[in-house]
Amino acid sequence: MKYGYFDDKNKEYVIERPDTPYPWINYLGSEEFFGLISNTAGGYSFYKDASKRRLTRYRYNNVPTDAGGRYYYIYENGSYFSPGWAPQKSELDSYECRHGMGYTVIKSEKNDLKIEMKFFVPQGDNTELHQIKIKNLSQKKRKLKLFSFLEFCLYDAEDDMTNFQRNFNTGEVEVDGSTIYHKTEYRERRNHYTFFTVNQKISGFDTDRESFLGLYNSFAEPQVLEAGKSNDSIAHGWSPIASHFLEVELEAGEEKELIFQLGYIENKDEEKWESPGVINKDKAEKLMEKYNSTAKVEKAFDQLNQHWEKLLSSFSLEHSDPKLERMVNTWNQYQNMVTYNLARSASYFESGISRGIGFRDSNQDLLGSAHLIPERVKQRIKDLAVTQFEDGSAFHQYQPLTKKGNDKIGSGFNDDPLWLIFAVAAYIKETGDYSILEAEVPFNSDKKATIFDHLEASFMHVVNNLGPHDLPLIGHADWNDCLNLSAFSEKPGESFQTVSNKDDSSAESVMIAGMFLTAGPDFVHLAEKVGENGLAKKARTELEKMKKAVNKAGRDEEWFLRAYDYYGDKVGAKGNQYAEIFIEPQGFCIMGGLGLEDGFAEKTLNSVNQRLNSEHGLMILDPTIKEYQINLGEVSSYPPGYKENGAIFCHNNPWVMIAETIIGNGDRAFEYYSKIAPAYREKISDLHRTEPYVYSQMIAGQDAASFGEAKNSWLTGTAAWNFVAITQWILGIRPEFEGLKIDPCIPEDWNGFKVQRKFRGSKFEIEVKNPEHVSKGVKEIFVEGEKIEGQILKDFDKGPVKVEVIMG
Repeated sequence: MKYGYFDDKNKEYVIERPDTPYPWINYLGSEEFFGLISNTAGGYSFYKDASKRRLTRYRYNNVPTDAGGRYYYIYENGSYFSPGWAPQKSELDSYECRHGMGYTVIKSEKNDLKIEMKFFVPQGDNTELHQIKIKNLSQKKRKLKLFSFLEFCLYDAEDDMTNFQRNFNTGEVEVDGSTIYHKTEYRERRNHYTFFTVNQKISGFDTDRESFLGLYNSFAEPQVLEAGKSNDSIAHGWSPIASHFLEVELEAGEEKELIFQLGYIENKDEEKWESPGVINKDKAEKLMEKYNSTAKVEKAFDQLNQHWEKLLSSFSLEHSDPKLERMVNTWNQYQNMVTYNLARSASYFESGISRGIGFRDSNQDLLGSAHLIPERVKQRIKDLAVTQFEDGSAFHQYQPLTKKGNDKIGSGFNDDPLWLIFAVAAYIKETGDYSILEAEVPFNSDKKATIFDHLEASFMHVVNNLGPHDLPLIGHADWNDCLNLSAFSEKPGESFQTVSNKDDSSAESVMIAGMFLTAGPDFVHLAEKVGENGLAKKARTELEKMKKAVNKAGRDEEWFLRAYDYYGDKVGAKGNQYAEIFIEPQGFCIMGGLGLEDGFAEKTLNSVNQRLNSEHGLMILDPTIKEYQINLGEVSSYPPGYKENGAIFCHNNPWVMIAETIIGNGDRAFEYYSKIAPAYREKISDLHRTEPYVYSQMIAGQDAASFGEAKNSWLTGTAAWNFVAITQWILGIRPEFEGLKIDPCIPEDWNGFKVQRKFRGSKFEIEVKNPEHVSKGVKEIFVEGEKIEGQILKDFDKGPVKVEVIMG
């Protein structure tokens, strides 16, 4: 069943009924101020860091689902309703939610009233705008009352949820005209406050939650709405909120507009106070002035749309399949930007508390955003490198507010270092900017270093941490955080990722070996580029050693092994009781060039197809693990078919797609792509449950009771890797150090496609023709009518440059 449709022209997903199978959300903001908003206006807002600087409160795992958010209530003649459906589940005469690029618009009608609520964060400012339009569709004059509502979070989200003995005593607000200021802890260590305002005179307000709701009432039945007027309450401790009460008169057919604004302000310590106990409001008032009229808000909204138009013009596809077009042109790139901004920190599945910016996560996310925001990617690379240790290991996560490593998780994930090589290589291939290698970025110890020094440390971390089979030691875990071969956890609640009671472990990872062989040649190229020829030679030698090690000890009969455990036993081998085959090394070893000469790559991918392929995508392992295996760790703690124990873990499906293109199998590569791409799953939204416009981390596997159901949407490396797979390997428009390579590997029945691609200052208009209906192979390339040698586009003017590609 479908709950809406794609409006491709406006780059929106239109939800036609509010009771979606799970809250379907969008993200507001793309710089420092962010918000999550559901299709019924749930969610919350924060500045930079969802953990340390949360502005509004949200309760995860609440009953009912998605309770709390940006609520508006319309009151008339003793009754009231919510134009966003929630929190009352109002019986609306019509409803529509449009999730667009950085904005959400919710429209509804009830009782001859038409309400439109537009939510967005303008470019360049730390504020969230709510543009509310109310139109009287009746033939009589109406007197309405409008109540706004949001609940302030006491900034530190974890402390806000736990430290009630303090928090119930600290809440402080100020009210000045139509503006409610939240200033909890501003009297002491904080230099920031939040405000919520409206550009009209108000008839009342509330800032105390209990006064607004009533002690035992829910958001659906505020006592203020029962009374039809505010209490003008001032919060002193307990739970501060912001609610405006406005009286609105509408003539027949008349429409009025209100602009609400949630803002965040920081003051210097010496400029905190206007007078004793009264906060300095200068910056807040200037921000309010900037967006206090319809014309100003509409201008800001136009600028937001122009921002996204410019971003998304970097890569656009023309194809006969509209599902493919909308994924490539709009939603996959949009999701890439959200994952760049937030890594895995804040979604409806990630609370924003326990995780900040991940080292592994963000380096992978950069693969899908380097073409969109190269300068920001360059800065993110530097931010990540600062958290690296001199031996090449790195903090697994850092907090975006402080950019300091997260001690709670620490380091020891031995795949982490290699992802930095992937990210830097992707940035340079996209931009041609080798100067980043000379950028001075210290190690976490403050030791001076360049980015290239960091890459050398990353490469050598593998070389210096090999096990008995000359394969890389796995440490706490590799990319699969749940394959914990050195944990042996027996205590409930113990973190599989941080416990390490087998410090003498020599468990090895074949996946890291595949990564090493995939990223290694790029490192060799970069070493030669900076004149480190001796290091490049040594690196080549180490790569050859690793190839030999994998070919000797990393293969099973029909696929690549996954690992060796603490005891030196094979993981992911035929004859194992469980998990005979894992997906990860099959993709990466082939991407690293293994098995291409002797047919083992084809044999491996046939095994993947036979053992891991399902109706809903490629499963992470088979057979699933039926009982807890202490030597394997968290992977065996999940019920069969869920998460790392046999789910379709969408993040790693693209690695197999890429491997299939390497051996020339475009039909199978695209089959795998279309099985997990959300636009292709829209018609089964009742089963899939999560948003039909963005990827989820996982889809329940064959052994799960809910086979085909997705979880953990939005913040997943699935987004970047699927964009890499479809654009660089299936469509074959791939940045390389030398230029833009054209090397499609497509289904044989495709006639061709067109791509517009901005690359290093040029705009290429590429038309690929497939007259012989082959999957792979380029017969000729013509640039502006002139045939070129090879498959690399380089050194062209700004263009547009017309490129004709004939496959065959």
